[in-house]
Amino acid sequence: MTNHWCDIGNSDCIMIIGSNAAENHPVSFKWILRAMDNNGAKLISVDPRFTRTSSKADIYAPLRSGTDIAFVGGMIKYVLDNGLFHKEYVANYTNAGFLVNKYFKFDVNTGMFSGFNTASKTYKNKKSWGYQTNPDGTPKIDRTLQDPQCVFQLLKKHFARYDVDTVCKVTGTPRDVYLEVCKTYAASGKVGKAGTIMYAMGTTQHTHGTQNIRSYAILQLLLGNMGVAGGGINALRGESNVQGSTDHCLLFHIIPGYLKCPVEADQSLKQYTDHWTPKSADPLSANWWQHTPKYIVSLLKAFYGKAAKKSNDYCFNYLPKRGANYSHISLFEAMYQGVIKGFMVWGQNPAVGGPNALRERAALAKLDWMVAVDLWETETAAFWKDAPGAKPADINTEVFLLPAAASYEKEGSITNSGRWGQWRYKAVDPVGDSRDDLWILDQLAKRLKKLYKKGGTFPGPIVDMNWDYGDHPDPHKVAKEINGYDIKTGKQLPSFTKLLDDGSTCSGNWLYCGSYTEAGNMMARRSKDGNTKVNMYPNWAWCWPVNRRVIYNRASVDLKGKPWDKEHPVVEFAGEVKDGKYVTKKWVGDVPDGGWYPMENPDGTKRADTKHPFIMKPEGHARLFGAGRADGPFPEHYEPMESPAANLLNKSQNTPAVHIYDEKCGPGAVCPPNVFAKPGEFPIVCTTYRVSEHWQAGMMTRNLPWLNELMPEPFVEMSEELAKAKGIGNGDMVKVITIRGTVKLRVAVTKRFKPFNINGKTVHQVGVIWHWGYCGGSKGVSANLLTPHVGDVNTRIPEFKAFLCDIKKA
Repeated sequence: MTNHWCDIGNSDCIMIIGSNAAENHPVSFKWILRAMDNNGAKLISVDPRFTRTSSKADIYAPLRSGTDIAFVGGMIKYVLDNGLFHKEYVANYTNAGFLVNKYFKFDVNTGMFSGFNTASKTYKNKKSWGYQTNPDGTPKIDRTLQDPQCVFQLLKKHFARYDVDTVCKVTGTPRDVYLEVCKTYAASGKVGKAGTIMYAMGTTQHTHGTQNIRSYAILQLLLGNMGVAGGGINALRGESNVQGSTDHCLLFHIIPGYLKCPVEADQSLKQYTDHWTPKSADPLSANWWQHTPKYIVSLLKAFYGKAAKKSNDYCFNYLPKRGANYSHISLFEAMYQGVIKGFMVWGQNPAVGGPNALRERAALAKLDWMVAVDLWETETAAFWKDAPGAKPADINTEVFLLPAAASYEKEGSITNSGRWGQWRYKAVDPVGDSRDDLWILDQLAKRLKKLYKKGGTFPGPIVDMNWDYGDHPDPHKVAKEINGYDIKTGKQLPSFTKLLDDGSTCSGNWLYCGSYTEAGNMMARRSKDGNTKVNMYPNWAWCWPVNRRVIYNRASVDLKGKPWDKEHPVVEFAGEVKDGKYVTKKWVGDVPDGGWYPMENPDGTKRADTKHPFIMKPEGHARLFGAGRADGPFPEHYEPMESPAANLLNKSQNTPAVHIYDEKCGPGAVCPPNVFAKPGEFPIVCTTYRVSEHWQAGMMTRNLPWLNELMPEPFVEMSEELAKAKGIGNGDMVKVITIRGTVKLRVAVTKRFKPFNINGKTVHQVGVIWHWGYCGGSKGVSANLLTPHVGDVNTRIPEFKAFLCDIKKA
């Protein structure tokens, strides 16, 4: 989240896309209602079905699953065509004026950007995506935004095809409703106004999920809605600590603090830092990632302590070098192919929650061993009870089930979607032989160290681990190490600005430096003192980085440091003025995103002792044109891998850069292959979602009888029109059929779904609840027996939200 929940109350318009916030985030939804009640904010709900969120909305806009880029792309065109963008913000704070290589192009006839390699199916050559540069290496910029090769003009050209009629033919959104959405949300771009976009898995779980979010970012930047109170792009996380787990590197391609994971080419610390530390020739760019060497050396000192020395590259070569993609789907494909022999699964239940779940259960049957750490016996721990085509006696996977402690049975921190690190205390002791995760990890590390001291292949990374958190590991000691300290004095560091690359400092995560200082545990604070007009609550918990509540908040002021929105200032420059010039530095409000002077003096003269506001980018400007993406620098609409409609916006049906896994299952296997359905045989769009009464893969809720009474079984939800066409009544049992499998479910006939008119053709959509499996107090089939093994081009997050099915009465 770029902003935070309390800040949502400052919004003038809130657009929630593909998320039922009222149902899945009911407590947090109060801030949205508060914005509507106190600030007169408009709420727009964009969703395939009419949800509880929609029932509270001023505007409900239905759209077919998988068409977000068409929907938002049309809004971008509407803003550009009608001159509703925030010109001063766009020209000065984004890369709109940057000139792009003259060979860059997008070909509508192929659906490809320049540089696509048809053999590898990747954009292998991105040279044409680069900026034109001056002799000193700085990008060429046209602040008037008139040059035909500037990003702004290329953006206009790219989205010129996204006219209202075409967009509505693609999305199925009624034309009058779509125009009302465009008009209402575009009004948030007026100076002094703000709008926020909120999203969840309905946005991300697509083959183009990353580009969905990119389209939101472009719209927000055009309207000047980034860095301001009530603005931003705000993710509604599916669990309380998703943000924290991401910050601490529970993704395959990063290490703590979003540092890059070393790859095979990084054979030394210098090669790593040269490879991953961005360069900038612009003296006005803070280019904050230039400090990568400080952060990686301090991290290595946290990992390996005294063993990490300058003479041995601070043990850099103890870190594994990533040579393959190990996202969720790739992991299970590698398991299925016999590449991965062992698996530790902590609080996750892929036998229910993974895509193409039968294939994933078949993959588990090919392991030598698996350790499952959970509160109950999950379907994953008991996969052998339902592995496709296999008898339990024939499965050689050795399964270890370790009973874990629930969140209220252990102490530690969580980081919410607003980046607030909040300390939680233990309420009760774990039951029976249950142990908290930290104890289990601690025992594993200590026992491995003991074994490796006796010998073994490459023992250094284990034996030299800096691991001393007490007989029973103390979460406070872990939190202090994450914060970091001065190695010579042992004192906690107050900020990541104190981290060095000479081995004299240690920090387990540079972003959290400041969370546990000499003053104590900042995450445990619970004071409303010092609250600001825009509800920053600076003394409640702690927010990374450096307790900054709104990221890129210097974009909330004009070039002279004065707030665009004087009624809702995030920060404001209050330095002394003499002869029309600032002579002292002073910012008030939130912790500023860098304490430099504003870009201009009060008399309009430029300053040299300042920095552009988007400090994490080498160019210092937010990116309307994002060359770092794997599937194009601009979002482009492609249909989901399974779709009932042809792509009306270009000639490539699906995104050209999508990774297709081996479709084979192996000799004698009965798991579903990686193939995709055609609309003739499977004409109905299907999506998956949750209910309030159950959580994720169900283990924490399907073992609670009162919740099972409220929601006893899974179901498929369909429109009255589809039910009539199929001769199906409310409560009937039906078969939901995809190319991967069939499940039997009870049907809920509802007004919440309506048929879509897609380019003159009636298209139906249904939804299936996915919390169930064959263990626990309430049993049922998992919706993920139906979903495909394919993911987003950039992240590989599975495409759960748009696939094809048919429905027949059982």
